[in-house]
Amino acid sequence: MPITAPSVQPPSRAELLATLEREPRWDVIVIGGGATGLGTAVDAASRGYRTLLLEAADFAKGTSSKATKLVHGGVRYLAQGNISLVREALHERGLLARNAPHLVWPLGFVVPAYQMFDQPFYGIGLKVYDMLAGGLNLSGSRWLNHRETLAAAPTLAEHVGGRPLRGGNLYFDGQFDDTRLATALMRTLFDVGGVALNYMRVSGLQQKNGVITGVTVQDAIGDATFELRADCVINATGVWVDAIRQMEDGQARTMVAPSQGVHLTLPRSFLPGDRAILVPKTDDGRVLFIVPWNGHTIVGTTDSPRQDLPLEPRASGDDVDFILETASRYLSRDPTRADVTSVWAGLRPLVKATGESSTASLSREHTILVSKAGLITVTGGKWTTYRKMAEDVIETAIQRQLLKAAPGVTAELPLHGATNLPADLPAANTGSPDRYYGSDLPLLRALPGNDDILVPAAGLTAAHVRFAARHELARRVEDVLARRNRALFLDARAAVAGAPRVAEILAEELGQDATWQETEVASFGALARGYMLE
Repeated sequence: MPITAPSVQPPSRAELLATLEREPRWDVIVIGGGATGLGTAVDAASRGYRTLLLEAADFAKGTSSKATKLVHGGVRYLAQGNISLVREALHERGLLARNAPHLVWPLGFVVPAYQMFDQPFYGIGLKVYDMLAGGLNLSGSRWLNHRETLAAAPTLAEHVGGRPLRGGNLYFDGQFDDTRLATALMRTLFDVGGVALNYMRVSGLQQKNGVITGVTVQDAIGDATFELRADCVINATGVWVDAIRQMEDGQARTMVAPSQGVHLTLPRSFLPGDRAILVPKTDDGRVLFIVPWNGHTIVGTTDSPRQDLPLEPRASGDDVDFILETASRYLSRDPTRADVTSVWAGLRPLVKATGESSTASLSREHTILVSKAGLITVTGGKWTTYRKMAEDVIETAIQRQLLKAAPGVTAELPLHGATNLPADLPAANTGSPDRYYGSDLPLLRALPGNDDILVPAAGLTAAHVRFAARHELARRVEDVLARRNRALFLDARAAVAGAPRVAEILAEELGQDATWQETEVASFGALARGYMLE
């Protein structure tokens, strides 16, 4: 029988801050509210540890909101011969689809064949992919003839580089909404007895006799400071882990070399069906994804090294032009800059050697490092394997005797909203965000403003805003328009147009005044300009 947890509504921010004043002592403090941090906190709390998660901005504000929206085993890793890595990711893909059916669903990918041996080469590889997934496979792959390929992906180009479309292969991976999964993990953390706070910046690490004993925290919304103690402090801040490590040791060598990926959002007309397109190797050797998502089309991605670590990285003109030019070769209709409704960039933490003794990582995709003072740092990996990463982190803490042994349960733990799904739950990729609420959908629909649509391009209603404030710890206009709802990522201009009404409703829910509304609308407008092409 799968483990289930009762649904718990998060306390108000005032109540959460009072909890920190009243209870400064924790078993586990996790720094970072992205995929890895949220997963680690859920793993810890579900084992019975008193767990607190602290996020300096909003949950999934960084890399974890800017993924390609795929839960996948990694077809390209299969071509590289990384069988164990692919098998692990496919297993995790299957668990996630089972434990969060409202958030993850199967998506068919068409792999077009323009050269003579493309179809058998990829077809055989995809059968191995199916085999490695075992009983958790989403659906079997198959070959497609020319007519079937165009039926599945009608906007595919008939010729690329003078080579005719010969047919293709169809295989299945998972798709999801990254920040809605992050929100579900945050809610799950409360369900299993943990606590999460956004806008709480860790400003220092506490040490005693050369051992990490806790953290100093600054409220980023108010002005309160807290001194919190913990048996185990976990640094799960993604590309920013080195900043936390250097709070302990100013001479710590950097372990992350960031890489930037860029995605463009286009209208659904560029991919009108329910299948995605994957070009596993373009002429310059990169991978091209063209994916239906929330009633729109996502195209990406690039992979470029970056030296700085901005919280909101920006796509370069070269990146945008590269994606448009590459997509134009494989689509029957050329996308232009005028077609782009949003452009967004995310940083991926690529791990480099530090020369320090590291805990042996059970996956080559992520790295766990334990400092001499006992700070556990985890980085690397991807959304698909977040649960396994989290499990590895807590097992490492147990092995280092920072925590008493307790069994992990997350492989069988349904995420918040996954049980008792309503019969009228919307289908995936319809453009309705209601699917992501799962069993909370009746509660959402009972709120005022369920029919008051604020951003048609994203299906955002006044009820969604109220739900975000009351149940999902949304504190700012950006939290709603970028992450509780995906308006900013779908159509940046439409999101800006909806910002004043979102601010008005949030102000009502959070007890803010007109000045706060004006500031929030201006702040969101400045952010959104970075998601627009001029």
